[in-house]
Amino acid sequence: MGSEGSGVEVLLELAAEAFRARNFQLAAEVYQCQLRGLKQPKEELEVHLKRAQCLALGGRLAEAVPQYQLLCQQGRLRAEHLEVLVGCLAEGMRGSQGWAQGEPLARGLLSCRRCTGTLFEPVTLRCGHTYCRSCLEKERESSQRAPCKVCREKLASSSYKINVVLNSFLGKYHPAETRALTLRHEAPKDHLLLSNRAQINVSMKYFEDALRDGNAACSIQPFWSKGHLQKAQALAGLQKMDKALKEYLICIALDSENRTAKMEAQRILCDLLSPIAENMHQRLPDIMRLLAPRSRIKGIVLNSLNSRNSSNIFENSCKATIDEADIGVKQEWKAHTYGSLTTSAQMISDKVDTLKNLPADQLAWTSPEKTTSLKTKHSLVKEDEPGTTEGYSKCIKRARTQSPSRERDDPSEFVDPFDLECSLCMRLYYEPITTPCGHTFCLKCFERCMDHSPKCPLCKEDLSEYQALRQYNRTVLIEELAAHHLPEELAERKRVNDEEMAELSNLNNDVPIFVCTMAYPTVPCPLHIFEPCYRLMIRRCMESGSKQFGMCLSDPVKGFAEYGCMLEVRNVEVFSDGRSVVDTIGRRRFKVLRHSEKDGYSTADIEYLEDEKVEGENYAELLRLHDLVYDQAYVWSSSLKQILKTRILSHFGPMPKKDTDIQASPNGPGWCWWLLAVLPLENRAQLPFLAMTTLRERLKGIRRVLLFMSRNLPR
Repeated sequence: MGSEGSGVEVLLELAAEAFRARNFQLAAEVYQCQLRGLKQPKEELEVHLKRAQCLALGGRLAEAVPQYQLLCQQGRLRAEHLEVLVGCLAEGMRGSQGWAQGEPLARGLLSCRRCTGTLFEPVTLRCGHTYCRSCLEKERESSQRAPCKVCREKLASSSYKINVVLNSFLGKYHPAETRALTLRHEAPKDHLLLSNRAQINVSMKYFEDALRDGNAACSIQPFWSKGHLQKAQALAGLQKMDKALKEYLICIALDSENRTAKMEAQRILCDLLSPIAENMHQRLPDIMRLLAPRSRIKGIVLNSLNSRNSSNIFENSCKATIDEADIGVKQEWKAHTYGSLTTSAQMISDKVDTLKNLPADQLAWTSPEKTTSLKTKHSLVKEDEPGTTEGYSKCIKRARTQSPSRERDDPSEFVDPFDLECSLCMRLYYEPITTPCGHTFCLKCFERCMDHSPKCPLCKEDLSEYQALRQYNRTVLIEELAAHHLPEELAERKRVNDEEMAELSNLNNDVPIFVCTMAYPTVPCPLHIFEPCYRLMIRRCMESGSKQFGMCLSDPVKGFAEYGCMLEVRNVEVFSDGRSVVDTIGRRRFKVLRHSEKDGYSTADIEYLEDEKVEGENYAELLRLHDLVYDQAYVWSSSLKQILKTRILSHFGPMPKKDTDIQASPNGPGWCWWLLAVLPLENRAQLPFLAMTTLRERLKGIRRVLLFMSRNLPR
């Protein structure tokens, strides 16, 4: 008995492990085996439920529903048990139409991610995403401000400035829509108000009026989750549970975080599966049709679009009346064209297949911003037989001709690159960022301006706070517009940028030179950067990936010395005013072949220096000299006062130990360079050591300096 119980536990653990590994098929099979040996009702319920969940998560929804139904018949299923099933149904709707993150791909580039309408007075947030200003202001006025719909970053509480570039783009290439949006915002009539009124009607139990407003809101914005939520609540109030469930699932597919829709869908689904329902056997096939991959949300939304006149419904809903004749025409046209979802699923599947096979440009008429009138659509259907593919295609083409959509008006063929050019470099935007004042620049151009002054180059607004935060997130919408409308120009702009980065990463030609002090191989060299030209130089070194630049002494004749040392950036700490402390360490020595200048800082063509290697007796003699000088250096450093030792230790670190192979590094032993860095010598006296290409010569020079220093020590 004990071994039998142990075996059950092992199998359950195996099923749980398969579930965690997302192998839902294996988990479902293991749970099925376990159902035969379980006797406790509680354990049997848990295994039944887990198997049903595995079937749903594994895409086997048609098998999962009977499992839930079985639990319902036993009276053991509660609404909260259906969370997984509801999520899978909604996810299936979303996935079958290529939706992601709760928003449809059909929304268009210039749509607001909050109201799903065309952007009006666009505002770009610091995270780089763009919304209507009115949507952001409504969020700010509410007690609970929602984060960015895309990146979930918390919205700033500052004033919202219109994005100048995007606003001009909309006005130039979409003048009709911009004008319509202006008029709509001037008048208190839009889908937001309709939805709010529907919510009020639901709370007052005026479900017919609520459904009317919900239909109107969904007609204006078919891909707006709140409109479908209000419509679902109205349908539920009218006891049309099948249709209400469908609308709740659409809402979840559009907004996967809508808890209200999830809970209501679970409750309705539980009721539909429950044996208490008198018409369960008649309603269950309708639920199963929701699982069919070809009769999901696209057909539902297209049904909604093609069966209503958005403008007529809008006007009639504002008057709180609807023409009964129009309702009859809508229902007749809807049934004639697509059929009812609950009575003719196959007909809908055929229409959806037809839509999938049509070119993308022929589907443009389904844009939520522009829908054809009910009268026009009805006449189109009467002229052409909707039961045939040819007639259906003609219907679409004529609808597009009479009511061109935003996609048909796509200005990609005649967008002027000048409209998406940076006002600083006069080139197409590359990595565009939008400042709080609403102006857009290339990231590199903006940073160069900030090197000189923390003010906007165009309006001169103070951007000190923006500079201090250093959250330069790219403006996503402008990048998308450039990629969509100007792909060739963007590819050329990227090619030029890559060439510039490759040129900057070249560590032989046009190497950036910091003209300041002496630097040595292996020795740390912290720098305080405040001049604009060197801010630019350090930033380019980091962006190019080389993270290296040369350090040379100044020269009154040539500008900088003929010998120097390459420094590698280990860390950069930037202050709020743009200054920075750069932690570097010396790497290779070089000789300058050609002096030049670029964007205010010095550059040079260089060649690298290496120590000559020796062998045999010469190496043995070199090793003896090395040990002798090292001992002298150690004695000298030990004789220094404690305060000097502390300063040297904090700045350069402790004296390096002897190398096992004194010729392993092309620069020689590291302790030599550490000693030269701490010796109290003038820079001009230290410079010749960089030029030496033999270790013997360098050791002899160090020995002479140490002998001189030891004679001058206080006795």
